[in-house]
Amino acid sequence: MGFIMELQILTKEDIARRSRWIDKIAQISGNFGLDSERLEKTLSSEINIEGMASLLAHLRLCGAIPERYEHDSVEEKLYSKYTDIVISKAFDAVGCRAFVLKERANAADVECFCDSYSFVADSKAFRLSRTAKNQKDFKVQALDNWKHGKPFAMLVCPVYQLPAHASQIYQQATTRAVCIFTYTHLAVLVRYGNEAGDSKASALLYQIFHTVRAMNPVRDASLYWQTINRVLLSAADKIGDLWREEKIASVESIYVARNESLAFLASERERIMKLSREEAIEEVLRLRKIENKIRAIHSVNDNGLLDLT
Repeated sequence: MGFIMELQILTKEDIARRSRWIDKIAQISGNFGLDSERLEKTLSSEINIEGMASLLAHLRLCGAIPERYEHDSVEEKLYSKYTDIVISKAFDAVGCRAFVLKERANAADVECFCDSYSFVADSKAFRLSRTAKNQKDFKVQALDNWKHGKPFAMLVCPVYQLPAHASQIYQQATTRAVCIFTYTHLAVLVRYGNEAGDSKASALLYQIFHTVRAMNPVRDASLYWQTINRVLLSAADKIGDLWREEKIASVESIYVARNESLAFLASERERIMKLSREEAIEEVLRLRKIENKIRAIHSVNDNGLLDLT
């Protein structure tokens, strides 16, 4: 299934926490509204009690949708709500007041209010096995339309799923003043706020928004991320150490998500191989998809965007 990595930043407890939350999200009642409220209350309580360790663990690992959730299922929709809650708690930690909206139609998922500015935000997560992603998956233009008078918008994604070369999403972002950000960058910002104070973290976030708004429209991923990374790293000397650690955590998160996904698909393949002939015929198309997913998961690697400084 691949090489064994000795984890430096992520811990066994982080991985166990991830597993517990995958199980929690799968405990659906049949009422999406009630399940969403339960999810938000439980996650907020955990982060409030356990603090930075819990928030960082969620930020580092939430970018991968579990393979065990069926496509377009209630579990998958609840997982999207989970990532919204995670980023809202991260924005709280950098001195903003963030709210996960109940109504999702024609609106961003998260609204944030800071002392001198406000913005809307959306989170994105992907299956490691998903090979085809296009600009519509990132909803950049929609986020611009969902500002509703607020000056800024942010899209938070797993760094390893973002285009590493020319892409229309960067042109859309720089044209429409929508900041494409990653869970890794947000983790750095949260840790900086924890060490230097949330007022400084909030001010740095404001600077990042202004930087994106001032950029000329550009399709080049390297130029976009060099600009974002340099603004973050130049804000304070101490950010360099946080940056290096979160870069390691980002690579480790791919390893953890890959092992989780491959373990599930292997168990699915074993289950299918034990089926009767009639049962196997019904499952044969799914088996073919599993092989494709395994190849896709093996292909996911660090794309180097965090090295652009």
